[in-house]
Amino acid sequence: MEFLGTTQVASYCGRRKNCLLPDLAPTSTTKETYQSYCLPGYRYLNSWRPSLLHKVVLVPEISDKEFNCTGRPPTILPALRSSLHTRYSTRDWHHANMVQLKGSEASRYCAGRLNTDSMRLMQNKDQLTFLMQEDSKRNLGERITNIDFWRSELIHELECLLKETQALETVKQRLDSAADALQGPLKIALECLYHREMRKGIDLVHDDVEKNLIKEVDVYKDCQEIFTKLAQKINQQLGINRDAQHALEHDLSDKNTASFIDEKCFNLRNTSNSINFYHGVEKADGIVSIPETWAKFTEDNIRCSQHARANSVKLREDAEAKLESTSEEMWNHFVSTNLALNNRIAEVADMKNKLQAQLAKVLQEIFQTEDTIMLLERSIKAKEYPLKVAQTRLEGRTRRPNIELCCDAPQLQLVTEVYTIDDTLQTLKRRLQEAQDTLQMLILDKSNLEHDISVKTNSFFIDKKCMDMRKVFPSTPRLIGFI
Repeated sequence: MEFLGTTQVASYCGRRKNCLLPDLAPTSTTKETYQSYCLPGYRYLNSWRPSLLHKVVLVPEISDKEFNCTGRPPTILPALRSSLHTRYSTRDWHHANMVQLKGSEASRYCAGRLNTDSMRLMQNKDQLTFLMQEDSKRNLGERITNIDFWRSELIHELECLLKETQALETVKQRLDSAADALQGPLKIALECLYHREMRKGIDLVHDDVEKNLIKEVDVYKDCQEIFTKLAQKINQQLGINRDAQHALEHDLSDKNTASFIDEKCFNLRNTSNSINFYHGVEKADGIVSIPETWAKFTEDNIRCSQHARANSVKLREDAEAKLESTSEEMWNHFVSTNLALNNRIAEVADMKNKLQAQLAKVLQEIFQTEDTIMLLERSIKAKEYPLKVAQTRLEGRTRRPNIELCCDAPQLQLVTEVYTIDDTLQTLKRRLQEAQDTLQMLILDKSNLEHDISVKTNSFFIDKKCMDMRKVFPSTPRLIGFI
């Protein structure tokens, strides 16, 4: 590419040969005719301008042989000749003047061409300088546009990242709140298990309530562990987000500084007060990047932030889904345990009522048995006197003398009566024994029933106490960390 304003080598740039006369020494220079823009690095404004020479001709002495046109030998001695003739001839005078005029005309012509070419050169260089300055200004404008584009991208990505980081921190707080909210239900479930260990006897059974309570405790602990692990992952992701945020903020700060500097450079004019010479600044090599690596650096920062933001969104959605699912699962287990506990309370109460009804019947039967025993004892007591009478009669009739000791009908009747009364007494005594045994059995049943009733009462109050403790359960917003 050839720059505008480049001139060909002028004809006057070569050495001009003098005709007839020797070279003359310069005595003075022309005045400056054009004041141009001075490039940085040049201390003297006219150091590049050629000087226009004025020549003063001193006519040397010419020997007689050079001016003797006839070639005749001199008729007068040389010593006298210089006093008789002038030093130069008219021809020499005309010739010298002609030479001077031609030399002056040639110098003037060369000076005119030099001035014309210099003006054209200065115009071309001015145009080149203007175009170069405009190109630099245009490039600065494009650079500012590129910086503004990447600044807007960085600002947008930084805003999205900050919003996502804030949302992730909110989810982490929800996880912590949900884990703290589970402490109450977990403590209640453990207390219910502890209280139900105080059941007695046969009521210390591994029933549905205990199974549900154990499962509920496991669910609470599993949910707390899940929330803790998710919180740890969120902490790690927050660290990654902060690293990406730091990179974006640092890059944005650099771009803001670069944009300010380039805008300041873009607004500089030839009439600005802040411009100055900085010799050698064009030789300083402080380049760190090229446009491709410069754009790639910001693009990599944005891509890294987008990747971190995508992972953050996925982790946040997983945490929110886990909060929802665990909340529903815990509520279902709580309701199931309460339902089992209510059923158990109703079952214990029903059994207690049955036992109490049975106890009432046993008591009634004991009362009747005691009456029966009393009647049997009275009956036995009443049979003793007839037996005594019959035996006394028989004993009395045994003292009949001789032949009077006859087995007559009274004798037979008395013997039959004694056997009959004795058999009746034995029967009544056996029945009395049976009644007494039945009474003892009823008393034992009564004791067992009373013990079972006390056990059922204890179980009923324990389960009722557990049910009263489980009347309050964290609300769904609290379980998912909103409160």
